[in-house]
Amino acid sequence: MDDPHERLASARHRTLARLAALTRDFDGVVEASKDSNADDEHDPEGATIAFERSQVEALVHQAQRHLVDLDRAESRLEAGTYGTCETCGRPIGAERLVARPTATRCIACASRA
Repeated sequence: MDDPHERLASARHRTLARLAALTRDFDGVVEASKDSNADDEHDPEGATIAFERSQVEALVHQAQRHLVDLDRAESRLEAGTYGTCETCGRPIGAERLVARPTATRCIACASRA
């Protein structure tokens, strides 16, 4: 898949599917907490419901941030600046863009940060 439009669309599709699954997981954790002991902090069986909810919530926020990054990458693509390092102005390697379609810096500049 050499077309950046396709690459970004594919990444968006995967991220939206992940976000939908995480939202279902989050809703399941919240629903489960309704029927559980209110004092889950002292449950000797493992992770607390609050901890699980927090983990899923963090993953939801991560997916939402990735969608924002994808929107920005699309904007750069439309502006003709996609694939250009925002720090040094040199091209971002094709391999990097395949692995990380939302990359804004080349490997050299990213490794300095």
